[in-house]
Amino acid sequence: MSQLFYLKECSSTNDEISKFLLYENSNFIGLHTFNQTKGRGQYGNVWTQTAEKNLAYTLAVNTQNILCSDFIFNYYTAIIVRDFLAILADSEVKIKWPNDIILKGKKIVGILIEKKKINLNNYFIIGTGINILQEKFDEISNAGSLLTQTGRVFDLEDFAFNFHTYMSEKLKNIPSDKEILAMFNQNLFRKDEISVFEIGKERQNGIIRNADEKGQVWIELENDGLRSFYHKEIKLLY
Repeated sequence: MSQLFYLKECSSTNDEISKFLLYENSNFIGLHTFNQTKGRGQYGNVWTQTAEKNLAYTLAVNTQNILCSDFIFNYYTAIIVRDFLAILADSEVKIKWPNDIILKGKKIVGILIEKKKINLNNYFIIGTGINILQEKFDEISNAGSLLTQTGRVFDLEDFAFNFHTYMSEKLKNIPSDKEILAMFNQNLFRKDEISVFEIGKERQNGIIRNADEKGQVWIELENDGLRSFYHKEIKLLY
């Protein structure tokens, strides 16, 4: 069963989604708003959105049919979002490890996936914040929107409905771990390019080589050679 609900305003769609999981067979239940006031990002970060310009969307997926690991599921979710936006933007869209979506060098999507037990069922709670019509961002920000990066204006309601439909369909048939890992690495932002990273308080040149099934990224560093990192252990500065 797939349904999409709407709230005119809410603090966080990830927090509110539990109110809409009313039945035992609730699966692929989506909730969206165009005015999220207290959005959360990965690891306690804040995801700020401008009212009536962007989409805050959460999809609750029952875990009983999800056979892959949490890391692989995170990768696959990022792939689905990337693919959907690549079709709309008709442009190159990349995944910045572990799951930010980058369009023409700017972050346009943040993803937060949580696991929750609701009404005796376990769910993946997939929260996505998508910048769609916002035109102005902080000057030092790496953020952008579909509008700033493509020049195209999208209808928010149509976008939300089509995105929910696409996400739900793609999550009904999850590819093998090997296929997901290959797709993720194929679309990995700045893969095999020289980049600048921050480790602790030190900066060092390096090259992203690949992400693995354990959620780590492997980077060939100028001074330290090939090393693996988990999220928050290293920062890509571009």
